[in-house]
Amino acid sequence: MSTPVVIHNRDLSRYEAHLDGALAGFADYKLTNSLIVFPHTEVDPAFGGQGVGGAIVQFALDDVRAAGTHKVMPVCPFVKAWIERHPDYADLVHGA
Repeated sequence: MSTPVVIHNRDLSRYEAHLDGALAGFADYKLTNSLIVFPHTEVDPAFGGQGVGGAIVQFALDDVRAAGTHKVMPVCPFVKAWIERHPDYADLVHGA
């Protein structure tokens, strides 16, 4: 099993995971002055159960933390649940 390669695709306002050259999944976002809102995450069923969604969320949150300019609003249930399972990222959540 390959490791997902995750990138920040600013042109499409999303974080993308690629496996073996194919788009395996993505997390859309919307920016406000102080928030990055994650409304939707999607993983291609062909890549389900391979850690793609988690890799996307972790990369995205690490990117947000490194930038230090926005708080996270996890509207997407997957992003919200991932943060709940990884409390070391809870400080990024708006209102935390």
